Amino acid sequence: MNRRTALAGVLALSTGLTLAGCSSSDSKPELKVSGAFMPQPVNDMAAGFLVVQNSGGSSDRLTSVTSPLSDDVTIHETKNQTMRMVTSFAVPAGGELDLERGGNHIMFMKLKQRPKQGDKVSVELHFEKADPIKVDLPVKETTHNPKKQ
Repeated sequence: MNRRTALAGVLALSTGLTLAGCSSSDSKPELKVSGAFMPQPVNDMAAGFLVVQNSGGSSDRLTSVTSPLSDDVTIHETKNQTMRMVTSFAVPAGGELDLERGGNHIMFMKLKQRPKQGDKVSVELHFEKADPIKVDLPVKETTHNPKKQ
């Protein structure tokens, strides 16, 4: 084997390894939030709903939510009509996390004030990999459910 053939082989191998390192499975999550709202609370608790869409090639996890409305904001899953706090929710690559009425949601306890219909509640979503996302939840009527419209 001559030097030119050996050098071409080495270049082809290193180029292949470089391209393999740039595969779409190594890409970052690309998150976007839509459909956010909060039904007007009737007591000192409230719930928030939204969809986190991930158009990236890597999954992520929603790990927490913060808001000036409450110092006690948690995320809950609902299974068999029972709600329980969880530490995170998966946001699959090329998929979405749907926080909706009757299902998984954001829970606000011990509200500092009770927002009224037409107000907006600021929240910040925190993820395992992606940067935090700030979202305003428009306060809707207490019975608002976009899935039933």
